[in-house]
Amino acid sequence: MMIVKKDMKKGLLLFLLMASVALTKATPVVLIEQGGWLESGYVTWQKANGLTYNVYVSPASAESWTKLDDELVREYADYGRADALGLQAGSYQLKVVPVSNGTEVVSDATISPIIDVKAHNREGFAHKQAGTMGIGAYNNDGTLKSDARVIYVWAGNAKTVSLKVKKDKKGTEATYTGLQDIIYGYQKGDENGSYDQRPLCIRIIGAIRDTDMDSFGSSEEGLQIKGAKEYQKMHITIEGVGNDATIWGFGFLLRNSASVELRNFGIMLCMDDCVSIDTKNEMIWVHNLDFFYGKPGSASDQKKGDGTLDIKGHSHWCTFSYNHFWDSGKSSLGGMKSESTTDYNTYHHNWFDHSDSRHPRIRTMSMHIYNNYFDGNSKYGVGMTYGGSAFVEQNYFRHCKYPMLISKQGTDATGSGTFSGENGGVIKSYGNVVIDAKSLVTYQQNSSSWDCWEAASAGDQVPADVVAKAGGTSYNNFDTDASVMYDYTPDAASDVPDIVAGTYGAGRMQHGDFQWTFNNATEDTNDNVIPELKAALENYQSTWVGFFSGTTAIREITTDSLDCSPLYDLQGRRVSQPKSTNIYIQNGHKSIYK
Repeated sequence: MMIVKKDMKKGLLLFLLMASVALTKATPVVLIEQGGWLESGYVTWQKANGLTYNVYVSPASAESWTKLDDELVREYADYGRADALGLQAGSYQLKVVPVSNGTEVVSDATISPIIDVKAHNREGFAHKQAGTMGIGAYNNDGTLKSDARVIYVWAGNAKTVSLKVKKDKKGTEATYTGLQDIIYGYQKGDENGSYDQRPLCIRIIGAIRDTDMDSFGSSEEGLQIKGAKEYQKMHITIEGVGNDATIWGFGFLLRNSASVELRNFGIMLCMDDCVSIDTKNEMIWVHNLDFFYGKPGSASDQKKGDGTLDIKGHSHWCTFSYNHFWDSGKSSLGGMKSESTTDYNTYHHNWFDHSDSRHPRIRTMSMHIYNNYFDGNSKYGVGMTYGGSAFVEQNYFRHCKYPMLISKQGTDATGSGTFSGENGGVIKSYGNVVIDAKSLVTYQQNSSSWDCWEAASAGDQVPADVVAKAGGTSYNNFDTDASVMYDYTPDAASDVPDIVAGTYGAGRMQHGDFQWTFNNATEDTNDNVIPELKAALENYQSTWVGFFSGTTAIREITTDSLDCSPLYDLQGRRVSQPKSTNIYIQNGHKSIYK
């Protein structure tokens, strides 16, 4: 009898051991999708219970695998996803490796097919001024600058993420805690820029709501990036990870800042403006953002929010490119009368998707507006006042009511005026495709009252006697001045819709996780809020679950970490250890802090 019991006990132990092995044994990774985008790539796969994953990226031409940061490897309800950022243009592959009981099961890893990564388009005034320095935390080749620091921010750590920042000329470091507080640390500086000149890359994961934030530097706008002195070099990039990074309930205010980049995230229901570039900023690059409704203001023309992307206060050498404006009311303001015609800015390859007006609305400044898709705009496209100059080149206007307006003349002078009571400026037009406009009058058609001067070729200069009817200002011909203009190659206007709406086009990666289809039959002429769209934004929820690493520890990753000795966290996972680091414990997890 005892022998039988012993045999049963041994059998039970063996069964439990085998069951434990079976539960933790990895299975071959099954990929769902992979793709390249702009200086980044992604892969998704079917996740298995009880497993975590490491993901690596390598150039397709040479097997040289680099492990992605844990925060880039994320868990969703039914799948896993990893994004590789900071890639030079080229061909790459991603490798997904299951991890069982802290050990990689290499035999069950899967390598993706080759993906094609393209470079961001760096044409425009921002990069003309920045030159080889690059803007924000990235080099012009798409890689992080050698001394760049990276922090990952999401709803759960926006109040607690910490970073040591130099606070004085001596290089004394202080710890700043919370996203707004960290940016406040970079504000400290002088005429030479921030005291801490190490570029900072802030990577947004999932949706961050206003209630998640530590504080706001601006009570009207939200997150503030502000230099202590005018045009202070900040070297900050804020970018979204993947296709679902979202800012909800607040926007951005930039003041006295230079070398700042915003890219690859959406902004929903902001306080006032989605992005306000207000007062003496330069070398600002805002691109591949999705702009949605803001919270309604008190004025009758603020039912969709006060503004979307505004620039003023002698801000210049800025580029706004590949942004997707979703039914914006007032899309972009360019100037408040105090600016100068030497405040040069660029708009290119933006998708003004059923937005109503201000694409942009210009006072005084000089704007190059090319290869934008004006798609069902109920009021007007480009508006010009107060002595400004605009070169409107190779854009595609589809059912834009008034593609170009100049205050108090041409179409604006008919009836009671549709645009502005201010003095006018001059618009030079070349190569635009205009479909189903209500009115567009060229100087060549009516030299006494016109909406734009139509050039026979891009290099034609506007004659000095072509002046605004109200105010008498002439065009400054900035676009033919080699000392001012940048090198660029415009696309044919007829190709713009396919480019802007394509895989590498406007808005977030994969056009974001929020999808909406406009009914052209009703929305081309509608300037009211679409209730269903507003409700969808109000009810938006991120589907991101968390990290496969299972840790909420705060880590700072530096780009000089690849040649350092390895460090293992408390779960046995290998992480990169930067040089001259200290190890500390937070929330029970070992973390790296430089």
